[in-house]
Amino acid sequence: MSALEEKLSKYADLLVEIGLNVQEGQRVVVNATTDALPLVRLVTQKAYDKGAIDVSIKLRDDKLVRLHAENQSVEEYANVPDWVVDERMFYSDEKSGFLSIVSSSPELLKGIDTEKLKQASINGGNAFKDFSNRIQSDYHSWCVAGYPSPEWAKLVYPDKSEEEAVDALLDLILYTVRAEEADPVAAWEAHDKNLHEKADWLNKKSFHALRYEAPGTELTIELPNGHIWAGASSQNKDGHSFMANMPTEEVFSVPKKTGVNGFVSNTLPLSYGGNLIDNFKLTFKDGKVVEYEAETGKEYLDNLFSTDEGAKYLGEVALVADDSPISNKGILFYNTLFDENASCHIALGSGYAFCVEGGKEMDREELEAAGVNDSITHVDFMIGSNEMNIYGVDADGNETAIFEKGNWAF
Repeated sequence: MSALEEKLSKYADLLVEIGLNVQEGQRVVVNATTDALPLVRLVTQKAYDKGAIDVSIKLRDDKLVRLHAENQSVEEYANVPDWVVDERMFYSDEKSGFLSIVSSSPELLKGIDTEKLKQASINGGNAFKDFSNRIQSDYHSWCVAGYPSPEWAKLVYPDKSEEEAVDALLDLILYTVRAEEADPVAAWEAHDKNLHEKADWLNKKSFHALRYEAPGTELTIELPNGHIWAGASSQNKDGHSFMANMPTEEVFSVPKKTGVNGFVSNTLPLSYGGNLIDNFKLTFKDGKVVEYEAETGKEYLDNLFSTDEGAKYLGEVALVADDSPISNKGILFYNTLFDENASCHIALGSGYAFCVEGGKEMDREELEAAGVNDSITHVDFMIGSNEMNIYGVDADGNETAIFEKGNWAF
């Protein structure tokens, strides 16, 4: 086995054993681009070795994705056939494990008609709403991970040759998921325990709100009654643990939909719909974005906020130490999966049902009544830095430091 094959084998082990935690007799669905085929083949074999009865591979090619985007009409490009939805829901009904391997360049759809991208986002969000609700209530296991494409790698390492850039980005991804540890599975178990300890402390405090202060940010986020802070791993409806994101460095919960006030500025670029948005500032009143500006990609923010009414409200609040493995590398991935784990972040759109007591058993109307935002979109963006302080505010207005200068204060 070559050195590369050995590295990828460890990575595949992590995705199957820790990411999805594949069970005997389970179905698995893998969504990936053709760039990730070396990893997809290993994941498939290891999933079968773990007892999977079916591993369904959904491959796409970025060049074809671009061609379709350039040449199809708005109506055709945004159309989601019923059979596509039915297939997804079949695997969901079977409580399959869903693995998504992201590889595409953040600029894959740069220059594509914004109306076309907007309609595709809205139609896709509506078509897969039931599936998204299941994802957000941990109905079945799911995991998102990364693998380099040449286009993405060159964006991260513009001064390297294409081959060198791909090798460098792959090594960096393997570092972020602890695949280079002597025992990667044990390393993830220890990491999971550490994040859950942070979540346990926050859950015991049960703060009424969080107050953020940093250059360009003065924000208060109320938390709903019965909110729950989550660490790395989750449990699906059958009680099996899984890791939704690999890598992950965050502890997260859900904000009160109508309880966000102030303004916040991003600290890392946001890749949204194959385009970059940067140097933007959002102003909230009673939970809703009432003003926004951006130096780069404002038209894509326009698209995001016109998705539905819920896109103007927050659905997630996440805490990530500035002194973390990804942040300490000082490399911009231009990919939310990785960049969000280098920085505290918040998300516009739908909130996670499992982040309120009893939420997994609630329908969307009940979740809304509990203060959890509903939307067909969920978009994370990064706001943390080594200049950010975050305070927990109790019901009497007393404050306790949670983050000081970008890192945990306890």
